[in-house]
Amino acid sequence: MPDARDAVGNTRKFLKSRLLTDRASFHGFEAERQNIHDLLERTAEHGESNSALLLGPRGIGKTTLITSVLAELLATKTFHRNSLIVYLNGLIHIDDRLALKSATAQMNLENAVDGKVFGSFAENLAFLLECLKAGDRKKSKSVIFLLEEFDLFCSHHNQTLLYNLFDVAQSAQAPICVLGITARLDVVELLEKRVKSRFSHRQIFLLPNEDDFDGRLELFESLLKLPTEQELRKFDAEHPSIPDEALNNEEFTLLRNLFNPRQFSFESKWVTQWNRQIDKLVKNDNVQTVLRRMYEYDVLEGPFRTLLFELVDELDEEHPSITVESIQQLGENYESDDKVKLLSGLSVLEMCLIIAMKHHSEIYDREPFNFEMILTRFAKWANSSSSMKGIERPVVLKAFEHLKQLEFIALATGGSLSKVQKEYQIHRLLLTHGQIHQAVQRTQLLPTEVSQWEQSSLVN
Repeated sequence: MPDARDAVGNTRKFLKSRLLTDRASFHGFEAERQNIHDLLERTAEHGESNSALLLGPRGIGKTTLITSVLAELLATKTFHRNSLIVYLNGLIHIDDRLALKSATAQMNLENAVDGKVFGSFAENLAFLLECLKAGDRKKSKSVIFLLEEFDLFCSHHNQTLLYNLFDVAQSAQAPICVLGITARLDVVELLEKRVKSRFSHRQIFLLPNEDDFDGRLELFESLLKLPTEQELRKFDAEHPSIPDEALNNEEFTLLRNLFNPRQFSFESKWVTQWNRQIDKLVKNDNVQTVLRRMYEYDVLEGPFRTLLFELVDELDEEHPSITVESIQQLGENYESDDKVKLLSGLSVLEMCLIIAMKHHSEIYDREPFNFEMILTRFAKWANSSSSMKGIERPVVLKAFEHLKQLEFIALATGGSLSKVQKEYQIHRLLLTHGQIHQAVQRTQLLPTEVSQWEQSSLVN
């Protein structure tokens, strides 16, 4: 059925595009978003100078929040006529010279600066801002500095860039807004005293809500459903188009190629059928269990979108819809422990040594050990075992060294043990007892007496 195949392919493209490029839609944090919106609007409309920091863990949506606010504001004529956006990223602009060069280019002032000699960084920045003035403060064009990875700018020499930006903002020499975005919550402590005194100390926190599983279900539903005609009209009303002249800044690429559902077309019958199926998934107890487990691991939206992308990527002719089984498989892959998989592939002898280390760790409260201790514990058990008797010492040592190569154990101290015989070097176990138990349960063809030893009392 070519029509069905086209519909599935189109749906996959649509959902992938939404998950990756829908940076203008922002969920939650209405008060914080309105705060940023008002801050930028006052700078552009009234020439107010401000400085603020947007703080929150990676993946919570700080950059998406800024992008959604700018997408809304730039759609108005007055905002993009009255303001200039300068986007600097701490990962790209690694020193103040590069940052100033980029700021000059984004302000379209290369010709004004060309050939001039400045005594200091402050004079150069002051000249740039002077060029933007049009006689008085009300007619002067506002400049919005967005500093992504703000904490990296704090490591620049003398924090010259930050000092001058905050100084201009505080003294109202020109209408300027400095907005820093960072994942470091203690970033204010990184500022030098003279810089800190010029910062407004306006901090806006985006902190995850850990008790909003209903919100996670709504997000799951909204990200995977196809839009109806009514929802498309609502999207058009909430996301007016941004004029081309407002997108001239080549450095600030976040506002380009934004998600537009109008680029995709679906038959209403297919939309109804797909959305009905997503409704069933949301109400399914097994799906809710998987989503709840994922939510307990990570409450952030960014990583959750990545997981949904994996789910959508599996759609094809043979799998034309998202099923309960595919979500359960995604949950298993998400929760799977790579170390447990590695443990499951060990030989029986290596698994016995791991179990001996586990017992030693339990008895001596995770104290370090050497090969001789583990060999003694293993030999004591092996003498009563039917399948592990008579294994020679060099073979056991080789298995011990292999566990070290796989990084299940590691030297307890640094290079000071280099002169100590390898049998007596002190090691630590890098596995949890739960991981070892899980691996023993999963390992196929493991002798029963080995798995019983793992579960036996600590006296053995």
